[in-house]
Amino acid sequence: MSTFERHYDIIIIGTGAGGGTLVYRLAATGKKILVLERGDFLPREKANWNALEVYQKERYHTDDHWYDKDGKAFRPQTGYWVGGNTKVYGAALLRLRERDFEAVIHKTGISPAWELKYRDFEPYYTQAEKLYDVHGKRGADPTEPPATEDYPYAPVSHEPDMQALTDSIRNLGYYPFHLPLGLKLNEVDRALSPCIRCDTFDGYPCLVGAKADAEVNAIRPAREAYSNLTLLTGAKVLKLHTSESGREITAVEVEIAHDRPASSHGTPPMTGAPARVEVQQFSADIVVVACGAINSAALLLKSANDKHPDGLANRSDQVGRNFMKHQAIALVSLGTKPNRAVFQKTIAVNDFYWGEPDFPYPMGMVQNTGNVLADMLPAESPPLLAPYVKLVPEFGLQLVAERAVGWWLQVEDLPDPNNRVRIVGNQLHLDYTLNNTEAAARLIHRWTSVLKSANEETKHVIPFSIYPRSHVPVQAVGHQCGTCRFGSDPNTSVLDLNCRTHDVDNLYVVDGGFFPSNSGVNPTLTIMANALRVGDHLAERMK
Repeated sequence: MSTFERHYDIIIIGTGAGGGTLVYRLAATGKKILVLERGDFLPREKANWNALEVYQKERYHTDDHWYDKDGKAFRPQTGYWVGGNTKVYGAALLRLRERDFEAVIHKTGISPAWELKYRDFEPYYTQAEKLYDVHGKRGADPTEPPATEDYPYAPVSHEPDMQALTDSIRNLGYYPFHLPLGLKLNEVDRALSPCIRCDTFDGYPCLVGAKADAEVNAIRPAREAYSNLTLLTGAKVLKLHTSESGREITAVEVEIAHDRPASSHGTPPMTGAPARVEVQQFSADIVVVACGAINSAALLLKSANDKHPDGLANRSDQVGRNFMKHQAIALVSLGTKPNRAVFQKTIAVNDFYWGEPDFPYPMGMVQNTGNVLADMLPAESPPLLAPYVKLVPEFGLQLVAERAVGWWLQVEDLPDPNNRVRIVGNQLHLDYTLNNTEAAARLIHRWTSVLKSANEETKHVIPFSIYPRSHVPVQAVGHQCGTCRFGSDPNTSVLDLNCRTHDVDNLYVVDGGFFPSNSGVNPTLTIMANALRVGDHLAERMK
């Protein structure tokens, strides 16, 4: 195929929460759309639900290596698949709080305001909740923002042991609520339910396609319904080329892998030399980068040219800066009685989201995780569990796991221009230093106290070092955002309010990179809602 043999109305790079949702929105326009995805379809295999393969061996994460602020190589917890990281996300889909869009004072700094407000996103949150099959219940979360419609589906029910724990927390004066989840669950007629309420829900791929991810809920239905959509997998975008003026993208340079061999563990390789590679260039009237906040920034930086010497669309020097990913802490509460719940990820608590009386600053959100399984416990866990194991020495890891409940605490990290994506040579460097740590310490202390007070059977609350790893390290980038912030001032932002780059007229970024600040809730639903919002703008522009 020769250069520029194919021209499209729009090229979308990436198929995750942003790109996949945007594909779904624009497919009905009839415009000629090329979707470029560097990965393949994630294989359906028994290993999808194997805790050892998923967590300890990280079967579905890339083999790529990035570098931290000290130049030390690490393997990022990110995957390149059709559907992006939503293939292995926990499917917790929450709206930002209304106040999250305003400037919020934290103990160690200010979370800056968004120029668009909650009311601008609310209709798109409603659309996104419908598209991604969100189950929840309005009115139970004391911090929830106003909504024009109820959740499309009833909340995922608590199993008896989780209901008992919820009741105990409520009896202490708190307000636990059903965690909003995106999944294909029919609890009225279980025979018609794709979701089987298994014990491998959370960071696993779903073997039965019942998790509401961007491939199942967006890419697949768009491909089935419309013929104007071309999806090219194994297509890694190397560089974006501009016109001589630098004001428009004229070509997307793509490395296309053909006939890729299987890796030693049976999944398509994410790195390494494929059997055959060719480099092609495609063009389009509009180009959308939706590679995830880190890789989108990296692509812009790699696309530097004479008109954009510091990286594409980087007149502001903000591309790659203000990277955020949440302070996240995984805890395990251990009791003396077995936890018999099969599907455990149903509880959330926001009582400390905005702080507490003697700490009037945001602290964050509490959710429980999917089941803690024995094969998720790493080899180094026994010393961590030693105080508990000594109580009943004959306990093995299986018996410990059966008595565990996993908890996920997430605290807002503040934008810092020194927390950034850099390209050195052809290597991706991710500089990141934790901030707002006092709020995290308060939340850990408070929630540990709550758990011990709520259940007299709870003997220990300890950090959990495999899922998703106690104080999650730099490689845990599932909640990445903030590297291409949007705003009206081209001197302080990369994107305008429609997520078009200030410097390049036909270039958009539609993923978590547009966030000017983080929040205490998961970013995914906001990324999806924003993709639908930008999709409306693009549909109008392409008329």
